[in-house]
Amino acid sequence: MRRRATDYRRPVRRRLSQWIWALLGMFLIAGLVLFVFHHHHHEDQLQLPIQENHERAEPVKHEGLNFTKEILSATSFARQLAEQMTLAKAYVILAKEHNNHHLAWELSNQIRSCQLLLSKAAMRGEPITQQEAEPIISSLSYLIFKAQDAHYDVATTIMTMKSHIQALEERANAATAQSTVFGQLVAESLPKNLHCLEVKLTTDWLKKLPLQDLAEDEKNSPRVMDNNLYHFCIFSDNVLATSVVVNSTISNADHPKQLIFHIVTNGISYGAMQAWFLSNDFKGATIEVQNLEEFSWLNASYAPVLRQRHEEGFQAYYFSGYEDMKGEPKLRNPKYLSMLNHLRFYIPEIYPLLEKVVFLDDDVVVQKDLTPLFLLDLHGNVNGAVETCLEAFHRYYKYLNFTHPIISSKFDPQACGWAFGMNVFDLIAWRKANVTARYHYWQEQNADRTLWKLGTLPPALLAFYGLTEPLDRRWHVLGLGHDVDIDNRLIESAAVIHFNGNMKPWLRLAISRYKPYWERYINQSHPYYKHCVTS
Repeated sequence: MRRRATDYRRPVRRRLSQWIWALLGMFLIAGLVLFVFHHHHHEDQLQLPIQENHERAEPVKHEGLNFTKEILSATSFARQLAEQMTLAKAYVILAKEHNNHHLAWELSNQIRSCQLLLSKAAMRGEPITQQEAEPIISSLSYLIFKAQDAHYDVATTIMTMKSHIQALEERANAATAQSTVFGQLVAESLPKNLHCLEVKLTTDWLKKLPLQDLAEDEKNSPRVMDNNLYHFCIFSDNVLATSVVVNSTISNADHPKQLIFHIVTNGISYGAMQAWFLSNDFKGATIEVQNLEEFSWLNASYAPVLRQRHEEGFQAYYFSGYEDMKGEPKLRNPKYLSMLNHLRFYIPEIYPLLEKVVFLDDDVVVQKDLTPLFLLDLHGNVNGAVETCLEAFHRYYKYLNFTHPIISSKFDPQACGWAFGMNVFDLIAWRKANVTARYHYWQEQNADRTLWKLGTLPPALLAFYGLTEPLDRRWHVLGLGHDVDIDNRLIESAAVIHFNGNMKPWLRLAISRYKPYWERYINQSHPYYKHCVTS
């Protein structure tokens, strides 16, 4: 029985295996047919990659074509041309480096044709047609395949591209540094229209003797030392900017006649400053203009910065120009050695009889009544100022060199910085703490510029350390000379807005959004302003 059963099963297995092999053979033949068909279909697509895509995407008519969108569209001829052109440019570089100048010339020729076609399409505001694009795309495709066959392998291409990217980055950095230098030069220079204004005013001052007599009367007025009035001091050689500070303060004051402005300028601008403020109406406010060069006590034996200005190292650092691109240009700005910039440390010496003053920079605009500042309790401190450490940048370690032991041993690197430009000074407390002597000490310690590099704020942070009373932030809003993103609500609520930075409101590079805040306080009826500035 076993043997029969075995004989009976064998033919069944043979028949089943024959069917399996037949089915496999059919599948194999069908697969080969599909492969051949797909291969030929794919070759057809490679030969005419444009036609099928564009037949699907090309509209009948384009009105008001946005060429940027057109070149970003995955189905447009412009996009295909731009991508091929980018690849072709890479192979031009590779071909030149391998001395294959003929291939480089052929690629460059097609790139120019591609650029010309893209330019024409952009000018006429119509998409590129298949008829226009096909010859260039075909030629570029052939040349790109030819370049690939020239053994420009991927590794070589990547290394070459990296070296060119690095070179481009270096050129971009150099251009950025040069742009910064030019911007700094513009910020430091006096615009032609302001120079015209000062020349005309100086001529008036020299010709009109009654103006000089009137200035002498103002100088001897008892009001300039009356501590029952509100005293403001401004140190500047910019007539128009100083006028805006004075005008804006008076315009927003409840009692303009109680305001006294103490202006100190240099010998060059003294006549123009006097002529301007004596020939304009300021609602009964008293304005005193002084000449810095008449301060006999301010000499090199007393003021370290005056002594340092004559040292060879300082002159080379600040006045040798911008040939050395390694240092930041603004750190080389000679204005930081100007005594008008350092006079803020000598306010008690300039006004020995005054008890409290508000210091204003010449690039601020006042929008509220500032007389309440004189009633603030500074709690025995010398300086009332708005702190600026809401942003991490404005802390002591950002201004001072804490690797120096004399700094790290005496000051907290996380201490909060504050703003110079609108400050309330208690001159009685100042004299008691001898802040000017502190300033002198730190200025002498920094003779080699190792404690700080820039300006008057770092030595002020040292001199007024522990002597500064923080004010409400709304008293003083900064950044209008460099920050384009200040909230309008913050500006409108501010008592003083400050155009600190290079984009001063009297320059062409000013931020246009903020300029009206400054221009509204210019005396545009003055004939010299009309002649010099408006025209």
